[in-house]
Amino acid sequence: MRFLKTLACGAAACAMMAGTANAEISDNAVKIGLLTDMTGTYSDIAGPGAIAAAQMAIDDVGGKVAGKPVVLLTADHQNKPDIASNKAREWIDVEKVDVFAELVTTSVALAVNAIAKQANKISLVSGTASSRITNQDCFPGGVHWTYDTYAMANGTGKAVVQEGGKSWFFLTADYAFGQNLQDDVAKVVKASGGEVKGAVKHPFPAQDFSSFLLQAQGSGAQIIGLANAGADTTNAIKAASEFGITQSGQKLAGLLVFLTDIHSLGLQTAQGLMLTTGFYWDMDDKTREWSKRFHAKTGKMPTMVQAGVYSSLMHYFKAVEAKGSDDTATVIKAMKETKVEDFFARNGRIREDGRMVHDMYLAQVKKPADSKGPWDYYKIVRTIPAEEAFMPLSESQCPMVKK
Repeated sequence: MRFLKTLACGAAACAMMAGTANAEISDNAVKIGLLTDMTGTYSDIAGPGAIAAAQMAIDDVGGKVAGKPVVLLTADHQNKPDIASNKAREWIDVEKVDVFAELVTTSVALAVNAIAKQANKISLVSGTASSRITNQDCFPGGVHWTYDTYAMANGTGKAVVQEGGKSWFFLTADYAFGQNLQDDVAKVVKASGGEVKGAVKHPFPAQDFSSFLLQAQGSGAQIIGLANAGADTTNAIKAASEFGITQSGQKLAGLLVFLTDIHSLGLQTAQGLMLTTGFYWDMDDKTREWSKRFHAKTGKMPTMVQAGVYSSLMHYFKAVEAKGSDDTATVIKAMKETKVEDFFARNGRIREDGRMVHDMYLAQVKKPADSKGPWDYYKIVRTIPAEEAFMPLSESQCPMVKK
């Protein structure tokens, strides 16, 4: 089996096997509770594709870890923290879930992580953006895998200012994620010599962006920063085009843009857009091989969130296998001691605050004439090294970080 061969041959993984004689798997099963948005604003970037990615990871370990079956439980949290919290408690009390996965939507992740912390469970966050997850709201079992608002700001925000976009106005989703993204980007803009002319909050989710875009247009800012994601981002971009805002000289900066957003918008509308991503399917042979398997299963190429779900679960499985245990402290320690180097991550490691740092990428959306076919959307402009992409520990408010 491919997974077991990897464990047998990998020195780093084998190093995790020390001191496992008395370890065991609780309830004779490794149980994953995956909460995601199945039909709403974030369903394309996570949703059914995240579940498919998790199932691929389970299939790739033969459905078992440390000789015990892997069980996947899934639910639609509908982007509502109360629904997510109720399901998380039920899964802990009744199903004896060992680890939570995915958790797109910041308010959902914060709510579920609070429960995971209380119950001493592991949470592998992939879809959530807020840097709070491993900053002021960090906890021992929490791991933030794919990206965060700091990395997005450090990539797109800095690049746009360097390209001459000095004055900004923000269109911000009215909940924790949007505010975090706006704050992180505004900080980078100002540090890079730019200015923030204002901001307006829109409901989450939003259908009509006309009044918000008119305020942005009236600000006279060179750049309208879209501090939102998913359908909110694509709807705002479409509305800006319809109102002639971009044609009049103002530019849009999509601060959290996914491959599926570009697919929805089309290259004619999205061409030239700068964005930051943690993963792109067409980077090398490893990314293409996994992504083509994902496409065969779903009919779509993966977003970074979906690829991150698979990567985070495989790293978790390796730690459980190596230690012969699903004990939270034991597994987290093993995960943090082992580098993450797979099709998803380059130069990856989990820091003491739970942040999985890895190389990120500044990308530009291709012109229609430059695309060779479906899903060939990005030109990678530059690699942002892991240590540059994410918040340095010296700035961390995480109580687990030793100062």
